[in-house]
Amino acid sequence: MGNKAELGTFLRSRRARLQPADAGLRQYGERRRVPGLRREELAQLAGVSVDYYVRFEQGRAENVSDTVIEAVATALRLDQAERQHLLHLVRPDVTGARPAQRVRPGLLRLLDSLPDTPALVVGRRTDVLAWNGPFTALLQVDLDALEPEQRNLTWLHFCDERLRDRYVDWECKARDLVAILRMDLGRHQCDPEYTDLVSRLTGLSPEFARLWEDQEVREKTHGEYVMWHPAAGAFTLAYETLRLPDDPDQALVVYTAEAGSPAEPALRAVLDAARAGTV
Repeated sequence: MGNKAELGTFLRSRRARLQPADAGLRQYGERRRVPGLRREELAQLAGVSVDYYVRFEQGRAENVSDTVIEAVATALRLDQAERQHLLHLVRPDVTGARPAQRVRPGLLRLLDSLPDTPALVVGRRTDVLAWNGPFTALLQVDLDALEPEQRNLTWLHFCDERLRDRYVDWECKARDLVAILRMDLGRHQCDPEYTDLVSRLTGLSPEFARLWEDQEVREKTHGEYVMWHPAAGAFTLAYETLRLPDDPDQALVVYTAEAGSPAEPALRAVLDAARAGTV
């Protein structure tokens, strides 16, 4: 899964989403053998030669300018996350395997200072680097008991059956995780641990393999999920993701219940049940 293959697959997937009429091009009556825009049409929209675009899509173009990257992104109607992903693919970080991540003591103390708020620290590859008691109570998963390679949000979601019931819209959460993982892969294409994780997940989960083929990328800095817990039923939690300024490969994720909402007593019931050991 090298840089050139990733770049070509991503660009082809984005061409397939567009029809000539979407881009203001005339569509003639001939039968089209592939869905979406042809390379010739994309080159026309981006204002480059067909030969140059072919080399660009194949990862053979040298010293691609910002102007060309922006022109291709605009022609493909990429959103901000997709544009950033394209830039990472064109200009990869060539650093290979990286040292294991460590969470600094101050951040661990911050987690411990949130006794009623589910929170965790997420690292590269969606690895769970640290967490607090309320987070494990919410998921009902003993992270300490898992093997290190299983302490990964994407692995847990696709390979641990206990999480099937935790997110009411399991598919939505699954799509978000896969899109985040692919975005992260774009930042660290030369790190073999990403390839290993994707290979393992593809072999273990047909659902992951299906979603991985969609080539979706996105950043999720905030939002909400409808959770389910045997002590509280279904309730909605909001989340905020805060990347560390001095280490953007680590992010603090905090789940909160809106004051006065049904989620507030629901979350309290989850934590009370965990403390009492009743679930």
